[in-house]
Amino acid sequence: MAVIRVRNTLGRRLERFQPLNPPNVNMYVCGPTPQDYAHIGHARTFVSFDAIKRYLGIRGYNVFHIQNITDIDDKIIAKARDENKTWKDVSSYYGTDYLNQLERIGVKIDIHPKVTDHIQEIIEFIQVLIDKGYAYTTESGNVYFQVDKYPDYGRLSGRISRDQWRQEEEFLAEKKSPYDFALWKAAKPGEPWWDSPWGRGRPGWHIECSVMSTRYAGGQLDIHGGAMDLIFPHHENERAQSEAYLGKTPWVRYWMHTGYLTIHGEKMSKSLGNIIVLKDAINQWGPGPLRLWLLSAHYRTQLEYSTQSMEQAKRLYERLRDIALDVSTRLEKSEPTHYLDKRDLDLLEKLRNTHLRWHESMSNDFNFGEAIREVWEFTKLYYKGVKYSESQTLLLYSFKIIDSFNRVYAFADDILLEKTDKALGELAEPLIDLILEVRTELRKKRMYDLADSIRSRLAQLGVKVLDYKDKSEWRIEK
Repeated sequence: MAVIRVRNTLGRRLERFQPLNPPNVNMYVCGPTPQDYAHIGHARTFVSFDAIKRYLGIRGYNVFHIQNITDIDDKIIAKARDENKTWKDVSSYYGTDYLNQLERIGVKIDIHPKVTDHIQEIIEFIQVLIDKGYAYTTESGNVYFQVDKYPDYGRLSGRISRDQWRQEEEFLAEKKSPYDFALWKAAKPGEPWWDSPWGRGRPGWHIECSVMSTRYAGGQLDIHGGAMDLIFPHHENERAQSEAYLGKTPWVRYWMHTGYLTIHGEKMSKSLGNIIVLKDAINQWGPGPLRLWLLSAHYRTQLEYSTQSMEQAKRLYERLRDIALDVSTRLEKSEPTHYLDKRDLDLLEKLRNTHLRWHESMSNDFNFGEAIREVWEFTKLYYKGVKYSESQTLLLYSFKIIDSFNRVYAFADDILLEKTDKALGELAEPLIDLILEVRTELRKKRMYDLADSIRSRLAQLGVKVLDYKDKSEWRIEK
């Protein structure tokens, strides 16, 4: 298959994907601040990185997906004040909605750390930055990161001038520089607080993600994702404080950011009143069609919402489910193929080329837009040819394609997983055990390339291999 390449926001160039500790991949995606209902703009980011994780799984990588919940923030406090509720009630209510909609749309996260569960770790992280000379305290009890101590600041966002770095203007009087940013905020009357060495207060926004991501990734990250509007100041600040804390560069190998979602050519925003709540969109269109639509354009480009585009996604969803059911049902009744005529040979070649182009598109910075065109092309080939063929060879290859598509787009789990489990049969488990025994011997002999190749091939078949110090285990990836 094609080499996977990723466009790194840091440097703005396409780079070969080479994780720090292959086949393991640590991926952190900035999650929500639950002070209102999740909307389809949020969903675009969450679904995009879920699909990226799923594709990496097809290619043999074990992705550990971390996505935080910022359950204490200025916006949550303001919302609680407006609605005469506690901040805990607000974050809990909207946080639950977010988790429910995520499940409906097929996004699976390995761990959802909450800020308020990590206050002690945040305090300890800040203290290290103070001890290293990267942060300073003020008489008011605030703690700031001193940007001038970190010489590479601004490179992620492309903001070279210090005039472009100004932030948190309300605190200019006590900061050493107008672009220094808060690590710890002193408590204000009526706001929640926690005890710290600098007095009562709560964490700044940026420090939270640095602490939770490094804690669960064990330090450095392979992928850090989020929406494009987080590049500055949030991700710029994360990068500065994390590399200062770790003393390692880079903290993140690949920075990846999703593009804006627009409606009638305008960015979706509360100020314009054009927000589409995620649960409403799922109720109207269904989770499957909505997920396909969210993956219908390159994750970095602008995505325009319209009734026409949603109806097109719904048609594709229905086609794919129809094909999944048709091919899996017909396979059960099919007989082995012993000869392919020219028509079937030509059709097989077209199927293989379509599948290859889909992999090439996904390998080229996860270009969902190009990939979805190959999905459409596959459906055309199936309806024009495979549907009327009795060849088990064509059915098997079509099943292979539809199964790999489903691993990313999640449109037919209820159809295909049942067939996959049945296909494993009684013979499959001892065969996989035998393969892993052979692979273990290869690893003992330091034949890592061959061992990695076996793991990758098993992943393509839906078998995830988990390596430990002296043994390996496997499970069916659903």
